[in-house]
Amino acid sequence: MSNSPAGRSRIDLRKAINAVSDVVQNRPKPLRVFDQIHMKVGDMLMQSEIVADWAEGKSLVFIGDGDAISVCVAYMMRRKVLMFGPARITVFDFDERTVNAVMKFAEREGITNLDAVLYNCLDPFPVTDKYDCFYTNPPWGASNNGESVNLFVERGIEAIGYQGEGMVVIADDDELDWPKQVLANTQSFSRERGFYVSRMQRKLHAYHLDDNPNLQSCNLYISSLPGNEANKGGSQPASADRLENFYGRAKEPLVRYVREKKRVDPGNADDSEYDLELLGESK
Repeated sequence: MSNSPAGRSRIDLRKAINAVSDVVQNRPKPLRVFDQIHMKVGDMLMQSEIVADWAEGKSLVFIGDGDAISVCVAYMMRRKVLMFGPARITVFDFDERTVNAVMKFAEREGITNLDAVLYNCLDPFPVTDKYDCFYTNPPWGASNNGESVNLFVERGIEAIGYQGEGMVVIADDDELDWPKQVLANTQSFSRERGFYVSRMQRKLHAYHLDDNPNLQSCNLYISSLPGNEANKGGSQPASADRLENFYGRAKEPLVRYVREKKRVDPGNADDSEYDLELLGESK
């Protein structure tokens, strides 16, 4: 690729595209009600190479991953399309279809460093081994000044124990006001938790977004300040005041998990593919 990371050899574009195509065929269809919107394939390929280079040799946690960038990275490493990448990848997602798709794909392809866990970011982050870095492409927060972004970022910071790096995929548009406000709020939120913006790659990604096909996103990198310490209070559930307009105007979270009813053709999602487990319910 022409924009390969500095110092890296160019990848075989045909093999890379075919690998991403395999991943796209495997992932579940997006549910727009939860602000799931898929990145376009060419940008997925580019993003996967960027992520693999950034997280080389590290343990990487994804806080949500409807795009399946985690699988792209791991699969291209397995297929020797990428000769670099993270040592370990774990996906935390509230969509059981996504979790199952990751696990089944990893098993089928013999990918041993890829794992997935069912988890909703409204809940405290589960006690796990500390990761080195996190990646998230959260609901972009157009109607809540980025509070939905901040919650996903907070879970990522908790996952790395307040020390390390994060990559946040966030809306980036010079013609709209709300992406600027969300970016500013995300930066302020990160700074309050001992992180600074170390880099920003603007207007990298396009999406299959019918109502705003020109809206793009950037990679916002945050890094912990020297000597940053973990939150002594531990991970806490999301308070009610953070949930207003979470998935868009007047769209508060009511669902704890998207449950998979049965495995069907991943290229054709319908309501027989998933069920909804509401907050306060258990299964």
